Amino acid sequence: MTKILDDRYLQEWLAQEEPEDVLDPELQIVDPHHHLWDLRKITFHPHRDFLQKVYLTEEFANEIQRAGHKITHTVFAQCAAFYKKEGPEELKAVGEVEFANGVAAMSASGLYGDTQICAGIFSYADLSLGKKVKSVLESLQKASPNFRGIRSPFPCDLNSYFLDGFKILGEMALTFDNYSPDYTRLHKLAELAAMNPEVTIIVNHLGGRIDLNEQEWRECLRKVSKQKNVYLKLGGAQQRVNDWEPDFHRNQQSRPMSSDELCERLGKYYVKAIELFGIERCMFESNFPVDKECVSYRTIWNFFKKMANNLKLSKTEKDQIFSGTAKSVYQL
Repeated sequence: MTKILDDRYLQEWLAQEEPEDVLDPELQIVDPHHHLWDLRKITFHPHRDFLQKVYLTEEFANEIQRAGHKITHTVFAQCAAFYKKEGPEELKAVGEVEFANGVAAMSASGLYGDTQICAGIFSYADLSLGKKVKSVLESLQKASPNFRGIRSPFPCDLNSYFLDGFKILGEMALTFDNYSPDYTRLHKLAELAAMNPEVTIIVNHLGGRIDLNEQEWRECLRKVSKQKNVYLKLGGAQQRVNDWEPDFHRNQQSRPMSSDELCERLGKYYVKAIELFGIERCMFESNFPVDKECVSYRTIWNFFKKMANNLKLSKTEKDQIFSGTAKSVYQL
């Protein structure tokens, strides 16, 4: 099978961006949210339509090295990659953790640069199994010492089976990542967080599609931010959701936006999010290769660094939001 290192059309589009120097190249960064996958033979997958069909160790390592930022660690994010073909349905995600653990081993060899790729891993478990999910979580833990938690949806009714399963996350000191484009669900997530203060919850991608109703998005984010066990990933606003694409997506623009243009276009959302959660509970994320359809890896981190400069963050605050929060949450 021929390996495609980078999709030609996507690379040609990204090559049209104005070259930018790397800002603050010595600032240490933990990328707490990226995916790795091979979608060439997959007929059903949430990301099956993305142009980057192959994104594995070499592709991501090359991305990091080309970008020039000082990425010290990364965290693998659940994406239904390399689930087991056979066996019990509830254990198929063990394959994803085993895969990511293998990537971590490859990274530890030093052959792919200095970044500790997949230093943390979060995958999937069906919490509706209730107390029975404990054996699933134990299997995920056994698959990698880097396993830190799961990402999954939650039911609107927060039924007893789900709550029993969710409680076990706290007992096992595992994290709960969550993303839904529908930010109105953050009200229910806030309720879940209040019921389980011992569980660390991480809201992905600014909490949902920020363009639908800005005021409503702010209020929903405000509600969940009041729970001190909830953290926020700053990123993902650049991704397309189902049939919707941001106006700076490659299908909408002849060239990628610069970091300055992204600051102008998206800055107010990041400012509000940081204001609500505070530096201690925020972390910037790349969400690659999903966001690669809108921006290069160098530019997205330049954008985040410019946001930090615009907010006049101190060195200590920058260290916290670019690496400290992620290291603490994912025990890196």
